Amino acid sequence: MALTPSPEVGREHDSAVPAGALEGIRVLEVGSLIAGPFAGRLLADMGADVIKVEAPGHLDPARVWGPERYRDHTLLWPIQSRNKRLITLDLKQGSELFLRLVEKSDVVLENFRPGTLEKWGLGYEELKAVNPGIVFVRVSGYGQTGPDATRTGFASVAEAASGLRSLNGYPDQPPPRSGISLGDSVAGLFAAFGALSAILQRDRSETQEGQVVDVSLIESCLALLESVIPEYDLLGLIRQPSGSRLNGVAPSNIFRSRDEKWFVIAANQDNLFASLCGVMGRPDLIDHPDFASHLTRGEHQEQIEGIVAAWVASKDAAELERLLLEAGIPSGPVNSVADVVADPHLQARDAFITHVDEELGELLGPGIMPRLSRTPGEVRWSGSWTAGAHNADVYGGLLGLSEEEHQRLKDSGVI
Repeated sequence: MALTPSPEVGREHDSAVPAGALEGIRVLEVGSLIAGPFAGRLLADMGADVIKVEAPGHLDPARVWGPERYRDHTLLWPIQSRNKRLITLDLKQGSELFLRLVEKSDVVLENFRPGTLEKWGLGYEELKAVNPGIVFVRVSGYGQTGPDATRTGFASVAEAASGLRSLNGYPDQPPPRSGISLGDSVAGLFAAFGALSAILQRDRSETQEGQVVDVSLIESCLALLESVIPEYDLLGLIRQPSGSRLNGVAPSNIFRSRDEKWFVIAANQDNLFASLCGVMGRPDLIDHPDFASHLTRGEHQEQIEGIVAAWVASKDAAELERLLLEAGIPSGPVNSVADVVADPHLQARDAFITHVDEELGELLGPGIMPRLSRTPGEVRWSGSWTAGAHNADVYGGLLGLSEEEHQRLKDSGVI
């Protein structure tokens, strides 16, 4: 007897809802925690059929990661695993079964330590032997080659080793991290971009051959460094942390209002600086030799930002926002998450999406980016808490396994 797919995932697509841009693309995700699964989430949000593989008895730590609990559950999992079909499979014992899935897929997305899948007979050579068009996206701390390739890679280490962390904070304090695993998320973005680039190239080529996409956390962070590298190469400069400002770009900083709220004002362009001087009632500063150009304002950054700080300290945040908005000056408060969720603009943009979770009920999560006008992404379901929740859909519906075969594989610990 054949397995029966669940109605939730096996249903036909509602013709009233535009199909996602990536409908028809199938991704096998065998990563855990942040970087690989974040890439998988981005692809799933846009309509790809992302099948997430977890080892029986050794599920993704993202299910329990983080200190906060609601109804005895952490809150990363339903967001990170939304729109994915979840199956259990021991890749070491079930490599043949995995290769059957590879035959029917476009992408394999993994973030194991380099060499792990090769030990299980699931390297690129084995994958392309059963599916020459497969795109193999590999996310690791240091990349697939080089002397450090086999080192364990974490976002915090990659942010530090790439030079990104050295630019954060203040010169006389330890370099801080952001409150999220930034390096993982950046690598996930590059992984999703790489997957789509490789699919596009494959489908345009005569051979229809796939390729390997090699993404490292450290190089993903390094890619964010703007002109830091050529500054060192050509000028011998090692950029230092500059606190809440960018050295030489002024006035562009955070300033504290009279009611003690932090406010960003970015008026470093000549026309914006002139507008700011008008709002502050200081037209005399526009042509002052110390402030008349972007270069001179950068040379006298502390002086001009001190003048702006004194003016901001004389106003409440609401008045500041009104005055600067009317003058067309880029500005805004440093918002907490409570401020963000209450923001009427973000609400109007549907920047938050309500998930209906099987264990947690309704919860708010981040919306889908980027926004596509004709085939927008959608949250079709929240990440399930049940291990192997979609085994029947995948093994029965996709591979055609019988209930007897399914039970045999389950009893032997393969799935």
